[in-house]
Amino acid sequence: MSRKNTYREDEVLETPFELKHLLRAGEYIKRQKKGMIIAFLLSAVSGVMALFTPKITQQALDVAIPDSNVKLLIRLAFILILTNAVSIIFATIRSRMMVDVSNRIILDIRRDLFSHLQKLSFKYFDDRPHGKILIRVVNYVNSVSDILSNGLISVILETLNLIFIVVFMFLTDVKLAIVILFGVPVLAAFLFWIKNKQRVAWQQVSNKNSNLNAYLQENITGTRITQIFAREEENSNTFAELSDRCRKTWMKAVSYNNLVWPGIDNIAVAIRACIFVFGLVVFGHGNTSLGVILAMSSYASRFWQPIMNLGNIFNSFLNNMAYLERIFETMDAEILVDDAEDAKELPPIKGEVVFENVDFAYEKGKDVLKNISFKVNPGESVALVGPTGAGKSTIVNLVSRFYNVDEGRVLIDGNDISKVTLKSLRSQMGIMLQDSFIFSGTIEDNIRYGKLDATEEEIVKASKTVCADEFINRFPDAYKTEVKERGSILSQGQKQLVSFARTLISDPAILVLDEATSSIDVQTEKALQQGLNAMLKGRTSFIIAHRLSTIRNCDKIMYIDDGGIAECGNHDELMAKKGLYYKLYTSQLEE
Repeated sequence: MSRKNTYREDEVLETPFELKHLLRAGEYIKRQKKGMIIAFLLSAVSGVMALFTPKITQQALDVAIPDSNVKLLIRLAFILILTNAVSIIFATIRSRMMVDVSNRIILDIRRDLFSHLQKLSFKYFDDRPHGKILIRVVNYVNSVSDILSNGLISVILETLNLIFIVVFMFLTDVKLAIVILFGVPVLAAFLFWIKNKQRVAWQQVSNKNSNLNAYLQENITGTRITQIFAREEENSNTFAELSDRCRKTWMKAVSYNNLVWPGIDNIAVAIRACIFVFGLVVFGHGNTSLGVILAMSSYASRFWQPIMNLGNIFNSFLNNMAYLERIFETMDAEILVDDAEDAKELPPIKGEVVFENVDFAYEKGKDVLKNISFKVNPGESVALVGPTGAGKSTIVNLVSRFYNVDEGRVLIDGNDISKVTLKSLRSQMGIMLQDSFIFSGTIEDNIRYGKLDATEEEIVKASKTVCADEFINRFPDAYKTEVKERGSILSQGQKQLVSFARTLISDPAILVLDEATSSIDVQTEKALQQGLNAMLKGRTSFIIAHRLSTIRNCDKIMYIDDGGIAECGNHDELMAKKGLYYKLYTSQLEE
């Protein structure tokens, strides 16, 4: 399957909507219950005040005006102004409070979601486009926040408002109130019909937007590769097609949305027409006054308003449930590597590392390491060499416990690392990867990431040790230079040197260098070697290097092949064997 077709596939909704999602969302609502209760009370008072308007109008038309009672008319006018003023003021305060509540809910959900993402294993991020993860943290959380705050209060308020209106209608005229209520079954049947169509349509919108965001994020990141291979036109066509699919699914979903309001509105108009027909003709004969008919018409309009509002909330609810499902789906992603319930703090590391009959596979049935055992003494430097995909990086990932072993144990100073806290383990390790990630900020900030309380003197000392000080001082702002996203102004080699300084300043007991000098030129690497020797001194270290000349002085060299250790010894011992390492080393010399 081509990459192009892969991005055109729809993402399948992994979990159907269940009531537990709403109950779970309720936990976030409970945290803001004080603000929501106050907002609810304000809205309730505002709504009840507004309901007195038709009764006041009826009194004016049926009593004050026919009796030419000016005092009563003035009193009614004053009450009308006062009730409307109170209603507007309370509604405004409630609106401002709900903005604050909504934003607090966004903060809580996004914080929990981000915290969970921080704990997920490498496998989770390896299996998913980063754009799809990003859209859940940003767009989806924004989308659901309003329905969880305003939506909940509005459902309660509109329901109560509906009850109050029915009470006022029956107090005004029982027969006309029954006429109005005859429209409810028609409305219920209409909403039931449109419910499933809306939910499916908005799930499809969620899928298409997720795919588009993933494609966009990857293409922005890979812009250089796109231009190198002149793929601009094909990528633009793919993006245009994905965008068009988003447009079509959006329009389909909106078409169902647009049926809700006209449907309810047409039912409301028909019922109001029935009020005049029944009030003036069927129930008429002088028994129903104009004031009553106008009041009931006003109540009918108000009666359908909360129903329309509930319809809109229901509509928004359906739109956002797909997003809520996605958010909780991410929160429910299993944390494959986490602290055990009885995990203890790992004491200060001396540096002994032992693998006992370790098996590991990224995918079930495809073993990367098979029954591998070895011991590294404190302070020893161990080089891992071998063909691509043999398991070299896997070994150091298991030492750092980025993955759990399938069988066997990994021990550090006799402690099974699966039974110690991750923080106490990784805080005593320094890991340098081939892809040296640089955060947005200054060069100084990036180095200090290894030790947050590091002084400027410590930062400069670490940089000098790894030969980074010279190029850093060539920048006008030196260590204060802003490097932007992913260190855009730095070369790959410069990024690796900054990463070296960041690792060194953390003063790790165990050091892992995974192709850490791959982007550094030979001349700089020779100058760096003295600094590397200083880094390695007194530390247990694992080194994966493409250039074998850089590992000649390691205490131990392990040739990894076919899921196990094919050869092990120092450089001279392995060269004397004239085996796999010898062939690999001599072939590099010939090149």
